[in-house]
Amino acid sequence: MYIRTISRKNKNGSVTRYVQLAHNVRNPVTGTPQAKVLYHFGRADELDMEGLKRLAASIHRFVGEPQAPSPSPSTSVTLLSSRSLGGVWLLDQLWKKLGIGEAITRRLADREYRMPVERAIFAMVANRALAPSSKLAMEDWVDREVAIPDLPAFDVQHGYRAMDFLLTSEESIQREVFHTVADLLNLEVDLLFFDTTSTYFETEEDDEDDFRKTGYSKDHRPDLPQVVIGFAVTREGIPIRCWVWPGNTSDMNVVPQVKKDLIGWKLGRVVTVVDRGFSSEDNLRVLQQSGGHYIAGEKMTSGKPAVEAALAHPGRFKMIRDNLEVKEIVVGDGEARKRYVLVRNPEEARRDAARREAHLERLRTELARLKELDGEAHTQAHCRLHSHPTYKRYLKTDKRGNLRIDLASVKAMEHLDGKYLLRTSDDTLSAEDVALGYKQLLQVEAAFRTLKQSLELRPVYHRKEERIRAHVLLCWLALMLIRIAENQTGQTWRDIRSLMQTLHLVEYRLDAGKLRQRTELTDEHRGIVSALQIAEPQQIWDISLS
Repeated sequence: MYIRTISRKNKNGSVTRYVQLAHNVRNPVTGTPQAKVLYHFGRADELDMEGLKRLAASIHRFVGEPQAPSPSPSTSVTLLSSRSLGGVWLLDQLWKKLGIGEAITRRLADREYRMPVERAIFAMVANRALAPSSKLAMEDWVDREVAIPDLPAFDVQHGYRAMDFLLTSEESIQREVFHTVADLLNLEVDLLFFDTTSTYFETEEDDEDDFRKTGYSKDHRPDLPQVVIGFAVTREGIPIRCWVWPGNTSDMNVVPQVKKDLIGWKLGRVVTVVDRGFSSEDNLRVLQQSGGHYIAGEKMTSGKPAVEAALAHPGRFKMIRDNLEVKEIVVGDGEARKRYVLVRNPEEARRDAARREAHLERLRTELARLKELDGEAHTQAHCRLHSHPTYKRYLKTDKRGNLRIDLASVKAMEHLDGKYLLRTSDDTLSAEDVALGYKQLLQVEAAFRTLKQSLELRPVYHRKEERIRAHVLLCWLALMLIRIAENQTGQTWRDIRSLMQTLHLVEYRLDAGKLRQRTELTDEHRGIVSALQIAEPQQIWDISLS
């Protein structure tokens, strides 16, 4: 590390000299040393040379090396603050690398804001990823706990105005961010996975309105108002688009809008993968409109003639990768033909058989105990078994009204062990691609788990529809950054966050002034930075001479 000067020739022929703090690093391509500037002191003719000398003397005394010709008789070092830097720095570098900040800033060009809108949005996204809290609590978080570049303070009212702006630019920002991310990371966007989840509201004002409504709750809280959230996710697990609907919206009713929105993005050939909840004939027809195709899960116990025919179709399974076996089946002829792929996982088949045998063993014990009861106790036990969510599938009632194990049902279940049935409209996809493509639907489920656990989507403190929508957008941006970090490092976000949060920005006072400097990077820090191909945080952040 050393002090250097550079010169710049002005238009009038004069020369201005600038003083910098720098150190040499080796160019990774050429192998030659090159200077890296750590701090700009400014113009040489305006520099406080005496203050710089005092700072140099303080640094020498601090590291235990007296400065010639004579050391100062005493020195003092006062630690003023220490804030977490690493997690925010990582997210900010990805934010800039993916062009998210630029996409937001471009839409601010014709707006007259006197507040740092882009920085406020980033701060709220970083808060979701690092330490989820209310927008009001973020004021203390930014002021005391983290160092966010170019944002010394956060005002909750500024945050709300930034959320309002984000919502007005929702469609254009999502589209632009997607195309930038897809190009930069070379994402495969010919196969998209879609699913929905719900999130409820735990507030004192829990009355319904036009947006927060009760409906089918995937969180098992049908008693509370909720909203429905949908994600379109690539095969790499990157969420490229999100939607928010009123809480009483049915999964069957969102497919037309999702299909329309994605067609507007001109993604080319899109094969949409949907779960069994979306596989109604109407939904599948919508997915095929405008040349689209689908891979859909089929409920094997639906009783549909085509499904029964597919399950009864003879033929051998073919082993593919990921411990899966597939069998391709075509039911019907001509335009009425339907293409199915029956998938079997041998390991899952063994687990299904073991679980069923355990259920049957407990059920035999319960039936034996039932015979020993009479009167009201017998009636209650009988009803409890007959309506049991697990045991009822194995039971039937004989002519005398007694419960018996239904051996025919047990035999039918054995036939389905470790299997699931898929239907596709795309004849160009191999049976292997169909099976592996559907398996990647788990990426959507993983995204929802991260949304609710790591990002703490709930509790939602907002009541107005526009604020709820903006809150989900912030969570989507945070989830996208998290998934990219996980994919490129091969580590979980929990581990990445825990490690990077140990990197701090420290401010302390020396005799000659104040200095802000980051702590040293460890090999683990450098490994993450290298995997993400982002710059290391600068070592010296600020020097003020006094």
